[in-house]
Amino acid sequence: MLRITPTLAFDDNYVWILESPPSTAAVVVDPGEAGPVMTALSDRGLKPVAYLLTHHHGDHVGGLSELLTDFPAPVFGPAREAIDGMDRPVAGDDRIPLTDLGLDLDVLDLPGHTGGHVGYVGRGFALVGDTLFAGGCGRVFEGTMEQMYESLRRLAELPPATLIYCAHEYTVANLRFALEVEPDNMSLAGRLDEALAAREAGRPTVPSTLEEELATNPFLRCETPSVVASAEARSGRSLTPGAGVFAVVRGWKDGWRG
Repeated sequence: MLRITPTLAFDDNYVWILESPPSTAAVVVDPGEAGPVMTALSDRGLKPVAYLLTHHHGDHVGGLSELLTDFPAPVFGPAREAIDGMDRPVAGDDRIPLTDLGLDLDVLDLPGHTGGHVGYVGRGFALVGDTLFAGGCGRVFEGTMEQMYESLRRLAELPPATLIYCAHEYTVANLRFALEVEPDNMSLAGRLDEALAAREAGRPTVPSTLEEELATNPFLRCETPSVVASAEARSGRSLTPGAGVFAVVRGWKDGWRG
């Protein structure tokens, strides 16, 4: 059975490690920091057979070179980004066979946060990097608002039960912002209570399900009347549901200090 577990890097990054016991093979996703990953691999007797990168930012790739020294393995990553150590560039519609784990992953193009950001979709789960967060989404640094909106729509088309493995523990702040956008969303209020309890107990708030995100994440709800109304009130103008609403809500979040 496939097991996907987080290793905490820096203050709030999650490096996901995929394994399939009793095999000792592992796949490491977005190793921004080598030390915690090496400790996790050693503690569990695992050896990487592949690395998966979603984008080029240092907090996602910074530990790669050190890991490759001790644990050489193929490195899959976005074909449209230059990343030292990446030797298997991939793009949307590519499929990655991970035979050691009995797993195939489909690649999705998810530009917006960066110009070439990709995600990886397996049986019932998606590794989404900094595109979709629990309760939120990544900042738009290199792409356009329209690209980011379309990337989120692409993820929203996955089955509702899909587990969403994002790369940061931002959930509480994201949900607090989401409540400003949709103060009457009772599902959202309940989800914030659950996230606060999880963090108080020292537990990650992720993965979430796509179904949860569709019900509570304002960036996936840009055609929902309550989100459209909040975006119009914020911008002071009428908006067509969709990408224009997303741009207003994303800009609102960029300046939000909670």
